[in-house]
Amino acid sequence: MLGTVETRSVSPVFVGRTDELGTLNDALARAAAGEPQALLLGGEAGVGKTRLVEEFTMAAGRREAVVALGGCVEIGADGLPFAPFSSALRALRDALPEEFAAAGAGQEEELARLLPELGEATSSRHDEQGMARLFELTARLLERVAADHPVVLVLEDLHWADASTRHLLAYLFRTLRTGRLVVLATYRSDDIHRRHPLRPLLAELDRLRTVRRIELARFTRDEVARQIAGILAAEPDPARVDEIFERSDGNAFFVEELAVSGCEGCCDGLTDSLRDLLLVRVEKLPETAQRVARVVAEGGSTVEYRLIAAVAQLTEDDLIEALRAAVGANILTVTPAGDGYRFRHSLVREAVADDLLPGERSRLNRRYAEALEADPALVAADARVMRLASYWYHAHDAAKALPAVLDASVAARRRHAYTEQLRLLERAMELWDSVPQEVRCALRPVDYTEVYPPCGCDPATTPLNYLDLMAEAAVAGRFGGERERALKITKRALRLLEDEPDALRAAWFWVQRSRLVQAQGRGDGWQELATAQDLVRGLPPSEVHAEVLALVAGWSMLHRPGPEAFAAAERAVEYARMVGARDTELHARLTLSGLKVDAGDPETGLAEMREVLQDALAEGVHHVAGRAYVNLPSELQSVGRDREAAPLMREGIAYARKHGLLDSEAWTWGNLSDALYSLGQWPQAAEAAAHATRVGHSAKPRGAGALKLAHLALGRGDLAEADRQLAAARAHYGTHDPMPQASLPLARLALGVAAAQGRIADARAELLHALEAGFPPGTQRYGWPLLLAAATAEADARSLPAAQADRADILDRLEKAVRKLTTGAPLWQAYAQWTRAELLRAHSRDTPDAWSPVVTAFECLDRPYDLARVRHRLAAALLSQGGDDERDRALEVLRLAAAVADHLGARPLADTVARLAQRARLTLARTPRQALAPADPAAALGLTSRERDVLRLVAAGRTNRQIAETLFISPKTASVHVSNILAKLGVSGRGEAAALAHRLELFTEETLSEETLTAGKTP
Repeated sequence: MLGTVETRSVSPVFVGRTDELGTLNDALARAAAGEPQALLLGGEAGVGKTRLVEEFTMAAGRREAVVALGGCVEIGADGLPFAPFSSALRALRDALPEEFAAAGAGQEEELARLLPELGEATSSRHDEQGMARLFELTARLLERVAADHPVVLVLEDLHWADASTRHLLAYLFRTLRTGRLVVLATYRSDDIHRRHPLRPLLAELDRLRTVRRIELARFTRDEVARQIAGILAAEPDPARVDEIFERSDGNAFFVEELAVSGCEGCCDGLTDSLRDLLLVRVEKLPETAQRVARVVAEGGSTVEYRLIAAVAQLTEDDLIEALRAAVGANILTVTPAGDGYRFRHSLVREAVADDLLPGERSRLNRRYAEALEADPALVAADARVMRLASYWYHAHDAAKALPAVLDASVAARRRHAYTEQLRLLERAMELWDSVPQEVRCALRPVDYTEVYPPCGCDPATTPLNYLDLMAEAAVAGRFGGERERALKITKRALRLLEDEPDALRAAWFWVQRSRLVQAQGRGDGWQELATAQDLVRGLPPSEVHAEVLALVAGWSMLHRPGPEAFAAAERAVEYARMVGARDTELHARLTLSGLKVDAGDPETGLAEMREVLQDALAEGVHHVAGRAYVNLPSELQSVGRDREAAPLMREGIAYARKHGLLDSEAWTWGNLSDALYSLGQWPQAAEAAAHATRVGHSAKPRGAGALKLAHLALGRGDLAEADRQLAAARAHYGTHDPMPQASLPLARLALGVAAAQGRIADARAELLHALEAGFPPGTQRYGWPLLLAAATAEADARSLPAAQADRADILDRLEKAVRKLTTGAPLWQAYAQWTRAELLRAHSRDTPDAWSPVVTAFECLDRPYDLARVRHRLAAALLSQGGDDERDRALEVLRLAAAVADHLGARPLADTVARLAQRARLTLARTPRQALAPADPAAALGLTSRERDVLRLVAAGRTNRQIAETLFISPKTASVHVSNILAKLGVSGRGEAAALAHRLELFTEETLSEETLTAGKTP
């Protein structure tokens, strides 16, 4: 009987969708070849998404792919966070148990947050990196499982997904790089209204080139006719097809309902109301079956048989008959596991649920909650607490709902589902005033909250209060990315504390506001931190006091390093030890040791940083260890020990990846790129910087990666790419939180790009802005490269007319800055010598005696590119002396410089070295490409004789009219020549053309000076 009914309800013939199925099969083929695929399948309710997925997964199974399905629950945030991923991973584990176990080996406790069968989660404590770590481990698990077997991961009904599920899916789509994996997510497009939370995710994923989006259209009339023929197992009457097509508008599910209703003779009584269309077959069921259908509709997307029995309160025989009738009518269907029931189509479930009376709905939810409390084994353990919270809440029993909702919030926190935790805590705050006092007094902070703003009481014996909930919600909002909601909560909490002052609680909430303000890009967070510091000043040591001091020290280290930061760090360590706040102590020790390195005591500071790293590793304090793996190598780099830092950074990357510390990994990739650049490993440096731009959870580490790419592009002479990456870095860093470690490198790169493009005024503006801000203690690692870039730009532009204005003042300010900046480490002593030599060159007073000690200093350092640059300068100074011995020595150092420049692909340096050798008539060892290059630099650039004359005048600062007068041509002809020159040089303006001509030494300084004098003042 059931088979006959099913044949008449669902067409056995798969109708249409040829192109869409082809797209899915193509994705599977690509995945089988090792290219992971990400797809989104959208369409209105009932259009046939599920049927298409079924056809695809059956085809995938025939091609020996493992299919793992998971569905989002219809009750949204009331359901278990990550529910579809939990279901899919469970199916994947059942299908490939050995591969799954091997892929997750060593991470079972963390992955148990998604799949409790793997064991007990390591901790339910708040963890700022917890969600990111869980996402990273999940992505790596899927990649490993899919390394040898094609895997199809299907997540259905994304429009019902909780926020954590959406975040995890977005992470997978962005980061999957290997494995034979297809991730397919479906959603209802007609449910995605303007403010639907899925809409921003779809917009984000649309921007990813790796994601393909499929939209299912409704059936055409011919397709509807074929569907009806399949349902009826006979050719339908054309008039009946026209009628059904018109009324269904091609929606596959509505076609089924109309076709079956017409076949059963009830078409005449059927209205055009969608709700009536969905309910008509339900209402034809026996009364007992309708009652069971209403019970199932309110129970969730899937309801266990034993739970239905407990709520329906029917005899077993009556319940089975009712279920048989509902299944036979194709209203309900048995779950794949065979332990429960669900509606065949969610539209019918929604219609039945909407048809319930308010009192009826509350009563059903109460019955569900009471049944579950009486026998917790009625549902799976991992879903029980969420289901119970939802049932009691919708039963409108505040006294029962509040503790249930709080239990659910703890379960969400245990899964790092912070957005769901926030929603549940907001629900608890909503219920708070409706709950009797005696019920609230029975609740304890230790049972429901991880964050304890101190109130001078024991959280194990003191009743939970409203501020405890607000504190927990504020942290959940911050960790879950719901920062606006968290800011509103902290604002309300501080208002409450105005009426009932509590300095420590208020300081704690001000700390949260500081973090939130920085994360939202609304400021640097100092005002909020300073307020917190004022509140705790003079109070006895406490965890909050220690945390405030540690954060003040950390903030000052990044923004205003100096004695105040040092003192705050020392007191933070002392207070943290006194109150046993181990995490805070480790963070403060790390800050203090870094300040010692920056203050000129590198050996002591570095030794203490290594000790902190070892302590954090031994104690399993992952977030502190991750930070130490960033800071320790960075401080090694600050004193020029890049080769020592590099292996430590690789170790840190592996550690951060293992524990899902995405920001730590991104920062470390950026630092590694810096080290590899210095060590002359530019291809590897570019790869490391690209990693930094991809893996970071926050914007700033991505900005650091972009900054490294800009630096590489500038060294290679790709000014357009340098400009693009510089803009990206600025966008990532923003303007809300200026820090020397960002602002000084940004200024250095902006100055270098501007100088290379001949924009000397812009280059000077960058320098002056940096000089006005100053170089705080410990920032010499960023200050020296900036001063060097400025001195080099001034020396290169010394004969350009546009550089003459304010030149003396700029050089004077540069010389003063050079005298003040610290030179504690050998590297910065070498930079100081180099910068002073460039300043001499800017005055045309540099000699071999000025450059020889610079070369000697860099020969002792492991920085081949810097050494090549100063060798080139030494060669130029030697050749200016004119002696044979000097020429021989110049040839030797030029060959060394040329070899390094060619190896690195440092085109500007290679070209400059080659031009210098050509002018001096020195023969360098050449590659075949170089051997064929024209000896004349202007000819090498494709310039004609007349264009060379015009370029000389452009470099001298003449206008088109002045060029025309000098060369006895028309201004229009002069303009045409200038345009041709700019195109051949690949530059965008006259200033950049002049800078390039000078850098390539196409004209002597005497020639340019003569042209400048004859041309008069430059406009």
